[in-house]
Amino acid sequence: MSQLVARTALRALLVCGGGNCNMFVSSVSAASVMKSPYEITKPMRIHDWCGRFVDFKIGSKHVQGDFKLRWRRMSSASAMENKDENSTVKKDQNGGGSVAVPSYWGIETAKMKITRKDGSDWPWNCFMPWETYQANLSIDLKKHHVPKNIADKIAYRIVKLLRIPTDIFFQRRYGCRAMMLETVAAVPGMVGGMLLHLKSIRKFEHSGGWIKALLEEAENERMHLMTMMELVKPKWYERLLVMLVQGIFFNSFLVCYVISPRLAHRIVGYLEEEAIHSYTEFLKDIDDGKIENVAAPAIAIDYWRLPKDATLKDVVTVIRADEAHHRDVNHFASDIRNQGKELREAAAPIGYH
Repeated sequence: MSQLVARTALRALLVCGGGNCNMFVSSVSAASVMKSPYEITKPMRIHDWCGRFVDFKIGSKHVQGDFKLRWRRMSSASAMENKDENSTVKKDQNGGGSVAVPSYWGIETAKMKITRKDGSDWPWNCFMPWETYQANLSIDLKKHHVPKNIADKIAYRIVKLLRIPTDIFFQRRYGCRAMMLETVAAVPGMVGGMLLHLKSIRKFEHSGGWIKALLEEAENERMHLMTMMELVKPKWYERLLVMLVQGIFFNSFLVCYVISPRLAHRIVGYLEEEAIHSYTEFLKDIDDGKIENVAAPAIAIDYWRLPKDATLKDVVTVIRADEAHHRDVNHFASDIRNQGKELREAAAPIGYH
C-alpha cells in the first residue's frame, strides 16, 4: 500500500506540474481482491485541485500483498498480547505476589530470581545477599578516647548530659532503650555523608571514600532499628518521642557538622561508646534471665549471616560489635581533623559492612 500511495502522489505531482495537490483515491473492493488468485486489474481515478482526472490501473497483487501483510501484523500483535498476559499471570502465581509490570524504562525486577545458599527464595527487598556480612566479634570493646583538647571535652560532656534523660526515661528497659538509641544513631552518618557529598560536587574533588563509609554507617544503624522493631513494639508516646528527638537532633547535628566536623565526629564516637555500654548491660540482663533470650528475627539471621538457631543474645552481640566499629571510624575521623587535614586525605575504612 505504501508503494501505491507513493506512485499515486508522484503521478499527481507530475500532472499538476509540481503544485500542491489534494487528491483522493477510490478504493478497490475486498471482493474484487479476493475473487481470484490471478491478476485483477481495476481502473482508478485520481481527482486533484488542478481540475483534472488521471486514470491509471492497479493490480490486485499489490492490494493482496498489503492485505496479507496487515493480517500477519495483526496476528503477530494478538499473539504477543496473549503471551504477555500469560507470562504476567504465571509470575503472579509463582513469584510470591510480584507481578511483572511492563516498563518503558526497561526495569524488570520480577525476572530477577535471588536465592539463599540453600536454594530458598530471598525474602527481603530492603537488602540483598551481597550486602550481608559477618560482624567482627574480635574487635576491642574497651577502647576509650581520653579527651585531650577543648573540643574533645565539650563532646564528652554533651554525650554524658544526653545520657541523663535517657537513663531516667528507660531505666533498664534495654529493648526500648536500644530502639530509641538506633533512631538517633542513624542520623549522624546520613548528615555527614550528605554534607561531604555536597562539598565534593561543589569543590570538584573526591571524598576519599568517606561519603560511602558514612552512608554505610547510617544504613547499618537503620538495620539495627529494623531488627529491634521485630523484638520491641514501641508505644504511641515512644513514637511521638522519636519524632521529637529526631527533629531536634538532626538539625542540631547538622549545624554542628557545618561549624566543626571535628567536634561532630567526636560526639558520635562518644555516643558509640555509650551504645557499647548499653548493649553490654543488655547482654548481662539476658544472661541473668531478666530478659528472655528469644529466637533471633529472620531479618537478623540473614543480615548478619547468623546460624538458623541464633538467639537474641547473638543479635545483641553482633550489634555491639557494629557499634564498636562505628566508634573507631568516628574517632579516627575526628583525629584526622585534629591534625588540620581533610578527611579525603586519609582513606576511609570502607568494606566492613
